[in-house]
Amino acid sequence: MKRTMMTMATIAASTLALAACGSAESVGGNASTESSENGQTTLVVGSQDYYSNEILAEVYAQALEGSGFQVERQLRIGQREVYMPEIEAGAIDVFPEYTGNLLQYLDQNASARTSQEVYDALATALPMGLRALDQSRATDQDSYVVTSTFAAEHSVTSIGDLAGAGPLVLGGNSELETRPYGPMGLAQTYGVTVSFTPIEDSGGPLTIKALKDGDIQLANIYSSDPALAEGTLTVLEDPDGLFLASHVVPLASSRVNDDAAAVINRVSAAMDAEDLVEMNRASTKDQKSASQIAHDWLISEGLLS
Repeated sequence: MKRTMMTMATIAASTLALAACGSAESVGGNASTESSENGQTTLVVGSQDYYSNEILAEVYAQALEGSGFQVERQLRIGQREVYMPEIEAGAIDVFPEYTGNLLQYLDQNASARTSQEVYDALATALPMGLRALDQSRATDQDSYVVTSTFAAEHSVTSIGDLAGAGPLVLGGNSELETRPYGPMGLAQTYGVTVSFTPIEDSGGPLTIKALKDGDIQLANIYSSDPALAEGTLTVLEDPDGLFLASHVVPLASSRVNDDAAAVINRVSAAMDAEDLVEMNRASTKDQKSASQIAHDWLISEGLLS
């Protein structure tokens, strides 16, 4: 997971904004963030600069608020290279993450592949003072996608089949070029050689247009994207596990107490992959706000009254 590259000015602005909302000597117990007027600690909920991740953050934030917790939002911060240092510094308390992608960020040599293996390895790899709450059944898995026309013309069903499909251009966010499952991973795992074109919309409309126009032949698109159900794109099988299992998982600081953790864990228990696809469709097709989508889902699941 989960993504749009920010300019240096935007990164700087995001960092300043995060610093303004709170600071910490360490995540492990010296964190000092804003408190409400009645003395209750305010939990800071953050998100990636990715619409689906923002929806998840809103779900967590509204569930916490509905249970009486004070919440501050720091949404659409940036990508993992930007926000992880802020989480580790104690400026953010709750953040929706993805088990496989986060594990590979923390340990590029991770050998875990299955859902439980990845979750267990992540718990070990996390910096001191951070913990992964319960993982959800919902997944937002990285996948490699071609057009259905390309798949038929080249008899491609799995990533390995691409080795005989001619010159290939891979499109995705710029950070994909250096990720373990990027061009180097394709070559090492499947013997597939690609060139790379950065497209900074996290597998969104610009990426899909480039794929359909033939500007790229292969795209990194997340499995919860509603566009994958429209019949014009083919998700390639990954039999050798280039992508790690990647479930939605809340990342929490030590300031998230057991009561707050229980609220978020109830959210994770209720959410599945179909829910995530439908929420994403409400964003991309119906143009609903992340706040409205989160509210509607929580109501539908009986988690908010």
